[in-house]
Amino acid sequence: MESYDLVVIGSGAGLNVLNYGLQMGLNCALVEDTKLGATCLTRGCIPSKVLVHPADLIREAEHAPKVGVKFEVANINWELIAKRMWSQIDESKEIEEGLSEVSNLKLYKGIGEFVGDYEMKVKSVKTGEIIGHFKGEKFVLASGARSFIPPIEGLDGVGYITNENFFGDKFPKKPWESLIIIGGGVIAAEFAHIFSAFRTKVTIVEMLPRLVMTEEPEVSKFLEDNFKKHMKVFVNYKAIRAKTEKKLKVITLQNVKTKEEIEIKAEEILVATGRRSNADLLKVKKTGVEIDEKGWIKTNKFLETTKENIWCIGDANGLYQFRHKANYESELCANNIFGSPDEKKQVDYSAVPWAIFSYPQIGHVGMTEAEAIDKGYEIYVAIKNYSSVAKGFAMGYNKDDIDDGFVKLIVDKAYRILGAHVIGPHAAVLVQPFVYLMNSGFTCALPDMAKESDIPKLAHACPEGGSFMPIYKSMVIHPSLNEVTGWAIGNLHPVNIKMEHHHHEHNHEH
Repeated sequence: MESYDLVVIGSGAGLNVLNYGLQMGLNCALVEDTKLGATCLTRGCIPSKVLVHPADLIREAEHAPKVGVKFEVANINWELIAKRMWSQIDESKEIEEGLSEVSNLKLYKGIGEFVGDYEMKVKSVKTGEIIGHFKGEKFVLASGARSFIPPIEGLDGVGYITNENFFGDKFPKKPWESLIIIGGGVIAAEFAHIFSAFRTKVTIVEMLPRLVMTEEPEVSKFLEDNFKKHMKVFVNYKAIRAKTEKKLKVITLQNVKTKEEIEIKAEEILVATGRRSNADLLKVKKTGVEIDEKGWIKTNKFLETTKENIWCIGDANGLYQFRHKANYESELCANNIFGSPDEKKQVDYSAVPWAIFSYPQIGHVGMTEAEAIDKGYEIYVAIKNYSSVAKGFAMGYNKDDIDDGFVKLIVDKAYRILGAHVIGPHAAVLVQPFVYLMNSGFTCALPDMAKESDIPKLAHACPEGGSFMPIYKSMVIHPSLNEVTGWAIGNLHPVNIKMEHHHHEHNHEH
């Protein structure tokens, strides 16, 4: 039986850890059951953005008459759009060719499953035959996640699309005439934007009370209001049955509250109701790795699983399923595997940012208002609209317009930024400076900050770390959209802050 110093399951962020092992001359194995590059490169964030950008241009052309310019979208060249998208996905071939030339690496293209302690078999995806059987000294589980398919009667018989097979053999030769999207999260919102812009009749169905439930209620409402200009939106509706009727697929929806049923029809169905763990395919329990009640692999603050010498990163641990978070974890994980035991690093998820590339676009970092209150913070909140700054007006946004985007800030009473949320053009760019600020407390930390007791010292060493004071003291380029986020500070108002009253303050009242 083969034996390896390091075995990595999954070729997304797992490749970052693998590269460290290869450079150190370790005997390594990589197990991957699909194209190399994993979800982000081959069936997720990168190819989807190649579709999002032309969809954005179509929506911007529709907005342009508000500023006095009219564009006609005369032709949507789906073939060129598709060709550009596949060029990104096909980079997986280059990754595979590069890895095949590495002398101290064995690549297993198949599904890995544990059969004992630190022991694994790999089955061919196509034939199911065993193509590998080995032991590993150290394992990194970067095994990702897959689409969760809800129990909808008749769905399998009718057929459906997921993000996995959409970027595979189910990719349409042209945009569908009509599309039902089941789910209202990140993937659903982006596909709804893409296809509604490409003139597909889109219906989006979410069983929860609002779309994108990870976001502020105001953000969800704003997205829903703007989506309704271009598609049908059903919230509080659950898909319960599927059938075919002539050439169309029919879904029966049930109102979650009233139980009333209605039917909707479309050429195709996309299921985007969330992600589920791949730990069941890996059979991680056979090597002593524990999973939580939802099936995600349990990790501690050092990204260690419950089994010594087995680590887990990325989507597989169920926390913040974004490639940038997985990349961050991969660097920490490599440090903790190959570095000195005295210099192990802990993960910090307090400022994990993300964007939803819908139209309007959404940017998010940190807590929502409700989360901050639930965690016991006394907070200030600010909301500022695009239309309130010169550049926003120049871009065609007026007060009370349905598409007048905004920023929402949540700040504690020490002026530390707890959360920043933006919806509107360039939201992903506008939220990023807050990510830097929220992380800035660490750059001026005392060297020994791992212990809880050092946090007051940290605040003492860098009183403005993580606060909005650097924005307050900065110039903001005028006129630019940065003023929406920069000047929001002037709109802060207390939400649940207990004011301390002093008698002498009455002298200063107006």
